Amino acid sequence: MKKTTFIILAAIALVATACKNNSENITPIVEDSQEVSADFVTVTSVVPDAILEIRYFGTYNFIGTRIDGYLQPTALLTRQAADSLRAVSDDLQAQGYRIKIYDAYRPQCAVDHFVRWGKDLDDTLMRSYFYPQVDKKDLFRLGYIAEQSSHSRGSTVDLTLFDMRTGKEVDMGATFDWFGRESHPSCQGDPESGTYYAYDGVDTVTAEQFRNRMILRRAMLRHGFKPYECEWWHFTLKDEPYPDTYFTFPVKEL
Repeated sequence: MKKTTFIILAAIALVATACKNNSENITPIVEDSQEVSADFVTVTSVVPDAILEIRYFGTYNFIGTRIDGYLQPTALLTRQAADSLRAVSDDLQAQGYRIKIYDAYRPQCAVDHFVRWGKDLDDTLMRSYFYPQVDKKDLFRLGYIAEQSSHSRGSTVDLTLFDMRTGKEVDMGATFDWFGRESHPSCQGDPESGTYYAYDGVDTVTAEQFRNRMILRRAMLRHGFKPYECEWWHFTLKDEPYPDTYFTFPVKEL
């Protein structure tokens, strides 16, 4: 039992360090304008079969209120990212799935909202839903909250699978924006090889849930996206057109 506990704690520490070290560290060029860049499109104009559940427009998110900068429940991406996502969608539809998007372009003011919330240690309204095992004071140190996000560059998307046969969202083993090791693609498996394993019988992510994550991951990688090792739902276009620009215009229909 002691050996098993040690292995689990070591894995948690290693993953937390990886998240922290891979947080955005580019010196940002902030495009301080309310005018939408001409290179952005509404995702559903390019991927009409995408299902939208824009969590930051509503109250079911880790803060519990609508996030600054989300004026409408829509998703925006650069044209290049949207075109690649269309290829992902077509690929997954052939396998019996649709894509469901939680977030895409995220204005810098929304990230600033996250940071303000993270510093208010008394606001724990949604802790039981999104971070029951993490002390809020540790969210910055562990890399769950940061001052910049690749989402603000316009070519990152948070998404999951929707099973067209069952008419339900696919079980991925951890909800979107879960602050914990269960969100990591490497939790109980090797995402590079697709091999599943368990910690001496401790299944926080089941073999089926891991397999579901790999279906999404492989489709995204096939069509030009790169994964984020701390979130199974998060992917960024490899050849993003704005690798060091963080936009501020709000999320609304174009």
